[in-house]
Amino acid sequence: MRLLMVLSHRGPSSVGDLAAAVGVDQPRASRLVQAAVDAGYVRREVDPNDARRSILVITDAGRTALSAVLDHRRASIERALSDFSADDRAAFARLLTRFAEAWGRTHG
Repeated sequence: MRLLMVLSHRGPSSVGDLAAAVGVDQPRASRLVQAAVDAGYVRREVDPNDARRSILVITDAGRTALSAVLDHRRASIERALSDFSADDRAAFARLLTRFAEAWGRTHG
């Protein structure tokens, strides 16, 4: 799913770019890409800047699968927070944001 999220947000990308974005080595990224291609979530296209290379593009099926996962995740979070008061939700959001910012600074 991380691969699909990157393609959805960044647009067409090379395997190397995807490897860096999802934090895996290039051989692992190649396997992930091939699995996504086999599932119909990603397609290979010729790189318009270099015909010797291919770029990867998320397909409509990939967008649908990604959307379903994100919707499921969102619903799960909403259920988990359903008993939180408005103040608790605000505090949780503030602390989670603070944590994510700190994580980004230390794990860049």
